[in-house]
Amino acid sequence: MNHILPMAKPSTTTSGDRSQAAKVRELRKISDLLDNAVRVPGTSYSVGIDPLLGLIPGGGDFLGGLISVYIVFSGAMMGLPRETLIRMAYNIVFDYLVGIVPVLGDLFDVAWKANSKNMDIMEAHLESPKNSKSASRWFVFLLLGGLILFVIILAALGVLVISLLVQILQFITSG
Repeated sequence: MNHILPMAKPSTTTSGDRSQAAKVRELRKISDLLDNAVRVPGTSYSVGIDPLLGLIPGGGDFLGGLISVYIVFSGAMMGLPRETLIRMAYNIVFDYLVGIVPVLGDLFDVAWKANSKNMDIMEAHLESPKNSKSASRWFVFLLLGGLILFVIILAALGVLVISLLVQILQFITSG
């Protein structure tokens, strides 16, 4: 009896889909490094390097903020709509504003996990995209420019506050 094998269906996955999936996996790894790198022994909870970066005055929060902005930028390049990008930007701004409070902000950072939240938002949209158009280039430019400016200004304020505290301590100890 002559068996005819069914023809394989052509793949509906394009190389663009595969490269986008690879990009999402890369971003998730970055997010996990920042928010979930190490499991706390005896718990189901994990922490990342983002709170540790926050302990480095000025520069640590700046570096963490730029990496967070990169995740939003990548989402914009994947065609996420304006509303989704705004939600992601809100998570960064909220995380960064609370994160500037010494110690308390770093503890908050352990719990809030803005990068993980943003990856969840991105993945949810990409898995079931709604009929929404990608954000315009101008919107993306303004949003990312505003986020970067926000991160720079807050990092500069952190450095300014630390330098003022050092000067006050020097004045107190020399007087």
